[in-house]
Amino acid sequence: MLPIGSTIGILGGGQLGRMLSVAAAQLGFKCHVYEPEKNPPAGETSANLTTASYTDYSALEKFAKSVDIVTFEFENIPSRTLDYIESIVKIFPDRKALEISQDRLFEKNFLTKLGLDTAPYLKVDNVSDFKDAIKEIGTPAILKTRTMGYDGKGQIKITNEHQVSQISKTYKSFNHILEGMVNFTKEISVISVRNSKGEISCFDPGENIHENGILKTTTIPAQVPRALITDAILLASKILNELDYIGVLGVELFISKGKLIVNEIAPRVHNSGHWTQNGCLIDQFEQHIRAIAGWPLGDGARFINVTMENLIGDDILNTEMILQDSGAAIHLYGKKETRPGRKMGHVNRMFIKN
Repeated sequence: MLPIGSTIGILGGGQLGRMLSVAAAQLGFKCHVYEPEKNPPAGETSANLTTASYTDYSALEKFAKSVDIVTFEFENIPSRTLDYIESIVKIFPDRKALEISQDRLFEKNFLTKLGLDTAPYLKVDNVSDFKDAIKEIGTPAILKTRTMGYDGKGQIKITNEHQVSQISKTYKSFNHILEGMVNFTKEISVISVRNSKGEISCFDPGENIHENGILKTTTIPAQVPRALITDAILLASKILNELDYIGVLGVELFISKGKLIVNEIAPRVHNSGHWTQNGCLIDQFEQHIRAIAGWPLGDGARFINVTMENLIGDDILNTEMILQDSGAAIHLYGKKETRPGRKMGHVNRMFIKN
């Protein structure tokens, strides 16, 4: 077990890093955040902050030697950066899960080898691959970059031959996959956690609504059959065990024709798990810290119904109105600049179902 007073390094200084550092402080740990951008949200809540690029190996060495373990708040960290840090200090979750989630092709291959259902997909390396994939999968389909995509970025929805022709002329080389569109009725996500002893805890699956490729709301409980809820939890547990995973893992799922289709996995605390901050005794952020520190997991049982709503862009201007609702818990990220599509905070609204 990591002793109280130890320092946890966090790669990435966004809102997830901010909330992780708060959870760590509540358990008696200090946090050291490493972030290339100046004045990150997590810098306000952590004991130490290093502002340097992910290729500044002198800064990385000082950071790694100053902490007892390292975790991360997002997936798109260069492999060489992780290799360098890992030569000095342990990283949790380990590299296997991160490497799989960083590449959509690796991720889909991993899931299908586990016997889990995904959208139909094919590797696209060149124009010939692209045209062949369109012929096999058909339209509508989504052309996705294999790496560096999030919140709908790096994706092109293809619905007709004109788009196929335009893309074929525009792209000289590809590092993509083509996915068939899944005709789904609902999207849910499971926030799950596993520690070094193999203990697993899963929060209740939440029902998600997206707008413009960005998560807008997550509602708990999800209005889906109980059998699917159980299957979703078992599915997430299967992934955790296969990866010998330590920490919190988010699993996004489509419900299509009564079946669960895995959309993607995220080896970190997850936006759709923010409801746990007010709906559970132990939230996803504390569970993650407990897991990577080698502590026993906490009680993640839900004690109230919650709808989490992201405050995106100018939604932050509604803060004063939101505060008039006594059943709304507001969480702001301390970001100085408001931009369209930027997550500025979230609000958890508690409710009792009639």
